[in-house]
Amino acid sequence: MPQSVQVRNTHELYYLRTQKAQQKMERSEKSLKEPLRVCVATCNRADYSKLAPIMFGIKSQPEIFDLEVVVLGSHLIDDYGNTFRMIEQDEFDIGSKLHTIVRGEDEAAMVESVGLALVKLPDVLQRLAPDILLIHGDRFDALALATAAALMNIRILHLEGGEVSGTIDDSIRHAISKLAHYHAVCTHSAERHLISMCEDHSHILLAGCPSYDKLLSAHQRDDYTDIIKSWLGDEVKEQDYIVALQHPVTTDIKNSIKIYELMLDALISFNKRTLVLFPNIDAGSKEMVRVMRRKGIEQHSNFRAVKHVPFDQFIQLVAHAGCMIGNSSCGVREVGAFGTPVINLGTRQTGRETGENVLHVRDADTHNKIYHALELQFGKRYPCSKIYGDGNAVQRILKFMQSIDLSEPLQKKFCFPAVKECISQDIDHILEMQSSLAVDLGGTNLRVAIVSMKGEVVEKYSQANPKTFEERIELILTMCKQAMADAVHLNCRILGVGVSTGGRVNPQDGIVLHSTKLINEWSSVDIRTPLSNALHLPVWVDNDGNCAALAERKFGHGKGVENFVTIITGTGIGGGIIQHNELIHGSTFCAAELGHIVVSLEGPECMCGSHGCIEAYSSGLALQREAKRLHDEDLLLVEGMTVNNKELVNASHLIKAANLGNSKAESVLHTAGTALGLGIVNILHMINPSLVILSGVLAARYESPVRQVISQRALLSVQETKVMVSELEDPALLGAASMVLDYTTRRTY
Repeated sequence: MPQSVQVRNTHELYYLRTQKAQQKMERSEKSLKEPLRVCVATCNRADYSKLAPIMFGIKSQPEIFDLEVVVLGSHLIDDYGNTFRMIEQDEFDIGSKLHTIVRGEDEAAMVESVGLALVKLPDVLQRLAPDILLIHGDRFDALALATAAALMNIRILHLEGGEVSGTIDDSIRHAISKLAHYHAVCTHSAERHLISMCEDHSHILLAGCPSYDKLLSAHQRDDYTDIIKSWLGDEVKEQDYIVALQHPVTTDIKNSIKIYELMLDALISFNKRTLVLFPNIDAGSKEMVRVMRRKGIEQHSNFRAVKHVPFDQFIQLVAHAGCMIGNSSCGVREVGAFGTPVINLGTRQTGRETGENVLHVRDADTHNKIYHALELQFGKRYPCSKIYGDGNAVQRILKFMQSIDLSEPLQKKFCFPAVKECISQDIDHILEMQSSLAVDLGGTNLRVAIVSMKGEVVEKYSQANPKTFEERIELILTMCKQAMADAVHLNCRILGVGVSTGGRVNPQDGIVLHSTKLINEWSSVDIRTPLSNALHLPVWVDNDGNCAALAERKFGHGKGVENFVTIITGTGIGGGIIQHNELIHGSTFCAAELGHIVVSLEGPECMCGSHGCIEAYSSGLALQREAKRLHDEDLLLVEGMTVNNKELVNASHLIKAANLGNSKAESVLHTAGTALGLGIVNILHMINPSLVILSGVLAARYESPVRQVISQRALLSVQETKVMVSELEDPALLGAASMVLDYTTRRTY
């Protein structure tokens, strides 16, 4: 008896298996006879541009497919153009219109919109009972669709899953991918990403982007010039306008609004006709619109601001634009089909695969950087990119849908392969060298330089220093703008402007409180404001002696030294003091006026009005005065020396005479060196640095006498203090640059 039961059970198992096989065959035959019920749900103008080609393909084969269209989201909102009408104009029957948007355009409103959609969708999906629900992309509306369909055991085909863009859209897109049963992806990387996310490889179709089917032939349209004129004006020519489309980043709304404002500022400065599309409905969009209106974009003669452009016309506008700018996925994806240059701002599309036509400005933190990107991209043309499709996506997707086995269980399979990250172009790679503009406002010449982070003077400019404030500021601006233009081609990213000037400076406010006579008696002159306003860059200002100390701290002998003093020996005598790694300014910004340390009560008059200052003995002007005195007394020239009648006697003649054995000249230089040495001894006794750095044209000449005076006059405890000659060629420029480079790279200054 037990044996017969066993046999009977075996036969029953066989019967059950054959019965299931027969039922599967019958369902398969039935599926060939009955059209496949496909529901396409579209939420906004962007996803409709991807879904429309598939919808046309489905509609063209009624014997195979039965199309149902559900419209929800921003399609039904007047502020966003009531874009459901373009679906009706394409002669699709909209079976259901669901008002699912809770107004407010903030994070809470987005969540409420998802909840409202989840309340309304079950009735619609239950009534339609589709075999397949087609969902696109990464919108919060699409997440509601996928959630409802997955819970109702409706098969989901997700378009454009597996892509990476660096915002909350990533999370939504990947969540939809986990809810979806089938995937039609655009790129190999997206396919690999889905596989690495455990999706079944056999349920993934590498189709390409459906919109590319239309895009790759769109630029052949004959009436594109009429479309350009209708949107931008009769005078606008092909490739001489910009299309701007920027959306909020919901995970960083504040920063995305700032980037939007910087983009508009850059576009205003760039002065090209621009078509600006309103942002999408995401949280932060209202704030962006307020920024646009605050800047008067809708009334600006160079701008045309619109809520919606029909997709066919939008294709023509971007295909023939001089540049597209913003953070729309359209820019990094579809526009590649035309080779139109694109500037992608911020993090919204981070990680997306792009063609060589896309330049990323991910850290879009300055108007200037965006402006440079416009200079680099505007008017270029690139090869057509087919990363996202070859024009045959729709046919692949339709064939894929026909192959879906409706009798197959909905349970998903999993696997765990690795994925390779994609690499794309970035403006911080193009502008490789973080650099500063350095300005040296000298007594004779005005110098501007581009200085790299390593202290390399990449490019230098010099002009005679004008006498008036207005002329000086105008010349500084002219030279800085030229340097900034050159910096783009030199692969330098300008972080800010540093200014080195003579006199007493308030570095907190960027004001020259009292200047030296060398630059024509400036008093309470604000240098920072006019430069910062005109150049759109942060500006630092400090005394030239302090700048020399900063240069040594960052690039010279003072690197890694906690306490040291720098003394400049040039036309005047100046310097800077570094104590505990910080520059000393003093309570009234008068610290380190080292040239005016008095070393003799009866000494010569100094330019400061006092007598016996170091500067009155040891500066270039003091040596020039003594050289002229000796020359007037016929005591300067020795054998081997001549002075042309037109030639002005200066310190170099005095040094040459001393080198040729002129005892009078040697005596003057000895006195100058001794005076400087006495001043340095006073410094050693006051602040006890571990290092003294002599800088400037006379430094090498004074090194030996300074060492000698220290050994003779200083206290024993400081006699071993090191005295070194600076090896920096441009301490004023390098110091000005170091203020920028230290601060903007997050060193506290």
